Amino acid sequence: MSDKPIQSSSRSVTTTIDADLCIGCGQCVAVCPKETITMEADKAVVTGSESMNCGHCAAVCPTEAVQVAALDPELVRFANFSADNRWLPHGRFDTAALVNLMGSRRSCRNFTDQPVDGTFLEDLVKIGVTAPSGSNCQPWTFTILPNRQAVVALARSVGNFFRKTNRLAEKTWLRRGLKWLGRPELESYYRDHYATVERGLEQWEQGERDLLFHGAPAAIVVAADKDASCPAEDALLATGNMLLGAHSLGLGTCLIGFVIEAMRRDNSITRSLGIPDSEIPCTVMAVGWPDEVYQQVAGRKSVMIRYA
Repeated sequence: MSDKPIQSSSRSVTTTIDADLCIGCGQCVAVCPKETITMEADKAVVTGSESMNCGHCAAVCPTEAVQVAALDPELVRFANFSADNRWLPHGRFDTAALVNLMGSRRSCRNFTDQPVDGTFLEDLVKIGVTAPSGSNCQPWTFTILPNRQAVVALARSVGNFFRKTNRLAEKTWLRRGLKWLGRPELESYYRDHYATVERGLEQWEQGERDLLFHGAPAAIVVAADKDASCPAEDALLATGNMLLGAHSLGLGTCLIGFVIEAMRRDNSITRSLGIPDSEIPCTVMAVGWPDEVYQQVAGRKSVMIRYA
């Protein structure tokens, strides 16, 4: 996969309509969210100056008269399985099977040493970009760490950040002074995370255990353009698709929140991965072949449900 963005957020019109194939049904006009297409003389015609490039018009056309050049056909071609590109009507999927997949996906903290072929990682990205995004801007980017060496390099950078943070957190006067100034973050960190991080750093240095990436042989960083209307939400939606897709492919995953925290506070970490300052890192996903087997779906905690 190239380093270019998966999808441009441009609103340029790339839609074309073959008048000979168009039967004038008007379905493309009905589903277009930007009124890019109108009906003229019983034919669909591109008349708008903007397009979301969502592809609704092409997907609904019964004669394939509509084409959207902005859409990359490679994103629906997968290396490890064949996708069915026919639209699945509402209510036509087995809901019980869907819920079983969602419930069976667990955060994996035990991986085998087997490398993950890059085609699986790229397939995960393609699965991710099937997610919705604000105004279909698709602002996400995906940085693949394809092997254990790359994961370890990132882990070292993150470890250095938290080593410095722990040394600061050990200073009682500094924690209390910042709290008095209305900045209680360091005090909260010391209370909730200092001991765990310290233990993890010690075990890492002694070569005993990787408590950050859990020995995963690969990872994917999902980031998004800071100028997008809702970058974090868009990236999280893509990440959710990838987590489910990974489980269906036989892979285990785990979201690593400590890495995101370090990235957001130390730009040098993201820059070392080639991620520019114009992007905000949103999720980091450890990926590998799982070395754990469950017997049943785990339960969930009680949830608050309100009716407004």
